[in-house]
Amino acid sequence: MIGLPVIGCRTPLRYLLHLLRDRAAVSAVEFALLAPLLTTMGLGAIELANMAMVYTRVSQVAIQVADNTSRAKQSTGTSGAMMREYDVGDALSQVDVVYPGLKVFSNGRVIVSSLEQNASGGQWIHWQRCRGSYTTGTSKYGTQGTGITGTSFAGMGPAATVVTADSQSAVMFVEVYYQYQPIFFRIGNAASPVIYRAAAMYVRDDRDLTQIYNPSPVATVYSC
Repeated sequence: MIGLPVIGCRTPLRYLLHLLRDRAAVSAVEFALLAPLLTTMGLGAIELANMAMVYTRVSQVAIQVADNTSRAKQSTGTSGAMMREYDVGDALSQVDVVYPGLKVFSNGRVIVSSLEQNASGGQWIHWQRCRGSYTTGTSKYGTQGTGITGTSFAGMGPAATVVTADSQSAVMFVEVYYQYQPIFFRIGNAASPVIYRAAAMYVRDDRDLTQIYNPSPVATVYSC
């Protein structure tokens, strides 16, 4: 008959009871057990704070582009100031200068729409320019040419706060899509959330609304 093994002159049961009564290094053991949970909570808090900051910055990108495109112009001696492809490209390029860490055009897409009135007095997206690799992001309110005739197109923006342009004026309506880039890990769904923000600004002063110009030297056209 094989007897119970002896561990330090104690049977396994007595050894286990002795181990349970032992209070040496209890704090170290508790810390070791809680460390993974505390680390995860700490990293999660940092991730949430970073996400909130990115949401704010994406909103600022939309406001900045809307503001800059509403001011952009080249004065002429015979008519209203011209809006050029160069002006649109310059306004978009400034995003990387102000927010280089976001890499907006690598991780998202910026859409600029010129909302105007058509010949019938209805709303019309006269021209639209896009830049960014997130090609699945399209305008939520229409593409270039939407509302060119008639009055069925109400304007751009949520139903409760639709933005409309006055006669002989224009509104620069900017939409930004940005796929959030996590620092440590994704929170929630497996795919990183896509942030969407929009902003609108009335065009300053007079502007030649006939077309968007591209005089020499020809600039890049960021067609959608």
